[in-house]
Amino acid sequence: MFGKKKTVSTIDKDQLELIENAQKRIKQKKRLYIHFVIFLIGAVFIILANTVLGIGKDFKIAGIDWFVYAILAWLFLFIYHFITVFITHKFMSKDWEKQQLDKLVNQQQARIDKLKQNFLKEETKIAQSQAYTEAKENPKVLEKKKTSELTIIVAAGEDNAIGKDNSLIWHLSDDLKHFKSLTSGHHIIMGRKTFESFPKPLPNRTHVVITRQKDYKVPSGVIVVNNLEDALDAARSDKQPFIIGGGEIYKQALPLADKLEITRVHSTFENADTFFPDIDDSKWQEVSRRTHDADEKHAYAFSFITYLKK
Repeated sequence: MFGKKKTVSTIDKDQLELIENAQKRIKQKKRLYIHFVIFLIGAVFIILANTVLGIGKDFKIAGIDWFVYAILAWLFLFIYHFITVFITHKFMSKDWEKQQLDKLVNQQQARIDKLKQNFLKEETKIAQSQAYTEAKENPKVLEKKKTSELTIIVAAGEDNAIGKDNSLIWHLSDDLKHFKSLTSGHHIIMGRKTFESFPKPLPNRTHVVITRQKDYKVPSGVIVVNNLEDALDAARSDKQPFIIGGGEIYKQALPLADKLEITRVHSTFENADTFFPDIDDSKWQEVSRRTHDADEKHAYAFSFITYLKK
């Protein structure tokens, strides 16, 4: 606070000095002009008084008429005044005034910059304090503020079976439509075998393929990485990237996921060779469920279930 008052008083003092000097210069110029007019009138009056009226006609100093000395005295005072205004006070020219103004502007800008810095420091302290308080009261607060929501999407039987020989065990058209509607426009993260199970990349989605193979060849637009961490980094711009398989990728991603979109097929499949991990009810909460009965297009009944991490 004291620093701010000092800055303001310095600026006010400089402004006052500029105004006072400008007023002084105006007064000096006025006096010079008045002096010049009086000098001319006085000189004419003295000459007329001596030559026409004969006043002091016989008074001479060193053989020179007295009025000559009077005129010279007036002239000396005028020259002295002229020098005082236009030479001695040259520092008060327009260049000097511009320098003073620039000085004031620079000081004002420095004050503004200082206020900005102080404001940012205070804002940072407040933000840090709030973040610390929130984190202290609720350790999960930082997790909730993540910019993206990692979602696992899978169709699994009652026994968590998800496939055999890198293929689905069932064909449920409404489940495929459900998968398309959720993942369209997003990054889909998968293992190499899952990617190779597609006849071609799925439209309107960014494919991120995890494989240990070096120089793995993929179509243009498909992203290849070597681990799940790099896959998540590749999808960091997406607010809701999806993990779509296979079994090993699901196991790695489950502890990191925020949401589960499960199509629970209401049947068991003994011939399956790939399974989804068990869902721990102490860590996951079911928030919605929609059931679809078996019909002529769907050999099995199934439910769309959404879980959120507790």
